[in-house]
Amino acid sequence: MNTSPASSPRLTSATASDRPPSDGDQPRADASPLARPALERALVLGGGGSTGNAWLIGVIAGLFGAGLDVTKADMIVGTSAGATTAAQITSAAPTDLYAATVAAAPQQRTNPVGSGGGRVSNRPVVDHLERTNRIIAAAEDMADMRRRMGSAALDMAAASDGSWQAGWRATVSARLPSQHWPERTVFITAVNAATGEPVVFDCHSGVELVDAIAASCASGLPFRIGDNWYIDGGYRSNAENADLAAGYARVLVLSPFGGRTRTPLAWGLDLATQVDELRVRGSRVEAIFPDSDSEHLFGANAMDPSLRSPAARAGYDQGRALAERRTGLWR
Repeated sequence: MNTSPASSPRLTSATASDRPPSDGDQPRADASPLARPALERALVLGGGGSTGNAWLIGVIAGLFGAGLDVTKADMIVGTSAGATTAAQITSAAPTDLYAATVAAAPQQRTNPVGSGGGRVSNRPVVDHLERTNRIIAAAEDMADMRRRMGSAALDMAAASDGSWQAGWRATVSARLPSQHWPERTVFITAVNAATGEPVVFDCHSGVELVDAIAASCASGLPFRIGDNWYIDGGYRSNAENADLAAGYARVLVLSPFGGRTRTPLAWGLDLATQVDELRVRGSRVEAIFPDSDSEHLFGANAMDPSLRSPAARAGYDQGRALAERRTGLWR
C-alpha cells in the first residue's frame, strides 16, 4: 500500500531486528504463486510512496556501486512504488537513476493521493491513512478487506469527474525510461477493485507496462484498464508480496516499510510470515530495510518530493555498506 507509514500507529511488525520478515494472457487472479521453472535469483521491491521509490533506487545504486548488480535478477516482483522501480532499473543504469533522483527538483502533486507523487503538506496522506485504517479495522480477513477497499475506491471514482485517469497515466509514463515491458520476468501486482481479486501483470498480460504500474500504485482512486478498475498492489497481501518469489533459490527483499504491516498479524500476510514460508520451501531469503536514521523519511512523509533526495542518499549509503554481506546471497 503505497502510503502505509512506518510510523503509523496501525503498523505492526512480527520480526526480530536480526531476522528478515519471513501469473499471463490476461491479468489474472493469483490465489497461489505462479507456476514457474526453478530459477536462481528473485528481487522483491516493496511499496513505499515517493520516498520509498527514491530509497529503493538508492539502495540498488549503492549495491551496484559496490560491485553487486541486483538488477540482473531472474525475476523481479514490483508493488506500488516498487513497481515503478522495477520498470526503471530494468531499462536504465542504477547510477543514472540515482543521479537523476538526487538532482531532481521537487514537483507539485498533480495525481491522486497514494499514487506515488506528492508534496509539502502530509495532511492528504494522513486523511487517506485514517480512512483506509477504518476499512482495515472493519474487515474480517484479507479478502474482505480487498473487497471493501475496492468498493470504497469505486465510490470515490463515481463521485469524481474521471479527469484524474489520463493525468495519472501521463505522470506514471513520464517516470519510466522505457514504455516497453522488460525482456526478463517482471511481475507487477494489483487488485481488481470490483471483485477484490488479486492479480499479477506481466509481459504476457496484454496490458501496457505504464497501465500495469499505474494500477499497482492506485491506493486512492482506482485506475481503469479496459473494462476493469484496479487498486494498489499493496492490498494484495502486504507491501512486498514476497510470496510471489516462491520457487527461487535466493530472494532479496527491499522493503521501504521495514517489513511492517497495517493488517492484523493474525491474518498471516505480513512479510515475516511470507519469508518464513519461502524458507520452508527451500529459498534463502534476506531483506534490507531503512535504517533508524532514515525512518522519518517514510510513512506520513512518503509523498513529500522534497524528501526524495535524502531518501535516495540514505538508500545509497545503506547499499554500499551492505553490499559485501549480500554478495554471498546473490552470486
